[in-house]
Amino acid sequence: MHEYDLLVVGSANADLVIGVERRPGPGETVLGGDLAVHPGGKGANQAVAAARLGARTALLARVGDDDHGRLLLGSLRAAGVDPVGMLVGGAPTGVAVITVDRSGDNSIVVSPGANARLAAADVRAAAGLFGAARVVSTQLEIPVGTVVETVRSLAPGSRFVLNASPPAEVPAEVLAACDPLVVNEHEARVLLGEAGDDPRRWAWPLLALGPRSVVITLGAAGALVADGLSGPPVMVRSPRVEAVDTTGAGDAFTAALAWRLGLGEPLATAAAYAARVGAAAVTRKGAQASYPTEGELPAG
Repeated sequence: MHEYDLLVVGSANADLVIGVERRPGPGETVLGGDLAVHPGGKGANQAVAAARLGARTALLARVGDDDHGRLLLGSLRAAGVDPVGMLVGGAPTGVAVITVDRSGDNSIVVSPGANARLAAADVRAAAGLFGAARVVSTQLEIPVGTVVETVRSLAPGSRFVLNASPPAEVPAEVLAACDPLVVNEHEARVLLGEAGDDPRRWAWPLLALGPRSVVITLGAAGALVADGLSGPPVMVRSPRVEAVDTTGAGDAFTAALAWRLGLGEPLATAAAYAARVGAAAVTRKGAQASYPTEGELPAG
């Protein structure tokens, strides 16, 4: 019996959010609305999103001994995430500066802070968490060496999910463990180099990089899923909603996907559920504050 449905290894940031009429171009200054500070970071977002849905969730992350760190710890506890893996100190808490335009699209600049100090040794020290987790997920807002150690620390029979965001070179050892590799259109292009304009043609080249399965998120259009052991890629549609803020929606999608895969659902079924979670998240402002409970999901 696994103690946790999902162990997230990743980042925890304070999101500093400013609403703007339009996002600035190079060298341009624009006026925005009042600054809002929210708990965020891809790792913390995934953990909170999964816990809100009912998954038994733990997070291995590092924050600073500061107000932003205390904000994050409070948010995790409030959502029901087990904070046993949270480490404090070493650097200030990571910060993400986010501009959100009228359409809900966002641009993000991240100062990693304590996230950059989440080390391979921290992963090795958390062996008990890995042994208790059905699924382990991570992202690329922490050092690549820490992601590699995460793969090496997986317990027999556990599943590994990587959201390759922000995009970076991913070691072959990590790619080979991914089941699935989750990328958006931009991240897919970075991994593939010249990918062309049709996402439906990206699944096989991504599988050729080594992952066991692939999910390409396509925003409001849904997601394309491909399992290396089954048939052709499958398109999963997203419910139609009015987007308010897309911040953190991809994290909610990945968390829901990882949880449902751990329950034994097929990849396309889990992705369809995750698309409903992501769609619900974009209808509210903020990242963690936007994440739905099971009863708040739109119809599939």
